[in-house]
Amino acid sequence: MITKRHRNDRGPTNAGWLNSMHTFSFGHYLDYEHMGFGPLRVINEDRVIPGAGFGTHPHNNMEIISYVLDGALEHKDSMGNGSIIKPGDIQRMSAGTGVTHSEFNHSKSEGVHFLQIWFLPEEGNIEPSYEQKSFAAAEKQGQLKLVMSPDGRDGSVTINQQVDMYAGLFKENETTEFIPRPNTIQWMQIARGQINVNGETIQEGDGLAIKDEEKLVLDNAQNAEVILFDMKV
Repeated sequence: MITKRHRNDRGPTNAGWLNSMHTFSFGHYLDYEHMGFGPLRVINEDRVIPGAGFGTHPHNNMEIISYVLDGALEHKDSMGNGSIIKPGDIQRMSAGTGVTHSEFNHSKSEGVHFLQIWFLPEEGNIEPSYEQKSFAAAEKQGQLKLVMSPDGRDGSVTINQQVDMYAGLFKENETTEFIPRPNTIQWMQIARGQINVNGETIQEGDGLAIKDEEKLVLDNAQNAEVILFDMKV
């Protein structure tokens, strides 16, 4: 079963410096019918104007992933980490017992466009931690590349939850198939472009809640960037 979450049905936030679309209930956007999917709690598509951003604020007991589509995101946290997150990077912060951080558009002249994704942790109150890795476009072209997993296999970023994250880039005539693991559910987010999934056309901003599908066929793409979460239930 595949249930589409249409891009125009997401909840908006427009704060002047921030334009955000919330796939699930978040902040001032309260939506009891869309509180998450399995351990996946937040997918926010954020656009931040030059030089602006989220000031220092706290988190705890959440797995937070940043995925930049355009521009550069500057990160600082109370663990002493400071980094610039660019397209191709996967950044994971385990908030655990508590951490503060800030996120700003690194550029003074160009906007930054990114996805912020939150998962409920498998284990609570762990020591906070941080990890960031870069994956070349060639690794993702025409296929779904594993970029995050609980055991860090195949060079992926680790996460404190039973979820595998894949990222893929697809041009016209590129196709791939994904076979879900037993006892899992999937969420697919279209970050850019357009692609068909099991015969249905989905576009940038759309999400798919997937259960009990034996196979996912991705084809007929138009410069698509796809993120897929394969999650234990």
